[in-house]
Amino acid sequence: MKPIAIARWLTRELDAIAFRSPTACTYNPLIYARRSHQAFLERYAKQGVDAILLGMNPGPWGMAQTGVPFGEVAHVRDFLGIEAKVDQPAIVHPKRPIEGFACTRSEVSGRRLWGWVKERFGTADFFSDRFLVANYCPLVFMEESGKNRTPDKLPASEQARLFEVCDEALRRLVAWCDPARVIGVGSFAAGQAREALAASGLPITSILHPSPASPAANRGWAAQAERQLQAAGVALPDGGSARPPRRRAVRPRGKG
Repeated sequence: MKPIAIARWLTRELDAIAFRSPTACTYNPLIYARRSHQAFLERYAKQGVDAILLGMNPGPWGMAQTGVPFGEVAHVRDFLGIEAKVDQPAIVHPKRPIEGFACTRSEVSGRRLWGWVKERFGTADFFSDRFLVANYCPLVFMEESGKNRTPDKLPASEQARLFEVCDEALRRLVAWCDPARVIGVGSFAAGQAREALAASGLPITSILHPSPASPAANRGWAAQAERQLQAAGVALPDGGSARPPRRRAVRPRGKG
């Protein structure tokens, strides 16, 4: 199953899950920002990559606006070369408007991650020969106050079905993408990947999450993440003009 088909399957399964107080509103950018999300997958999702870089779920000023994982508006538009019409969620939280590519707020996590990609790899195409950026869960959760609510804070009864569906979507993405490893961007994503992919034998490691809520990330996130990647055996280019190691051969697959 190809990534766009996986996203459609995931959307259908998530539609059947109800979230209760203190979650007051949920957004699914795979629906209302599907044009830019699909453009990202069509251009940058490749098979035989070194790693999937797996985040937790969308930030309110990143993927929630653009449909692209860690999708800070300026980097999605100017670096990834993606800009598309973004519709509105079925229910809009008054304190968390969806402005799409007109949003002037900057998602710090996305700015740090894609800013590092630009500095280290030079072009998004160069980077995507070796890595795919994805999120474990595509939903944005908000409380009545507008406060962001991450999946790890949901009640266990809600987590059970949500994680079951997201686990299966991750397994399908890994089956298609055939990465050499999965790298969680943050401990939550790494932990979920270990559970979902336990039977695969795939190496799973983690790097520091670039969130500004992390004191460690505010002390030079990129340098720390690079040390963690290198410790996991991931070779990095000297700069944007360097050539990456040859990609691994992709095993033949059926249609899907």
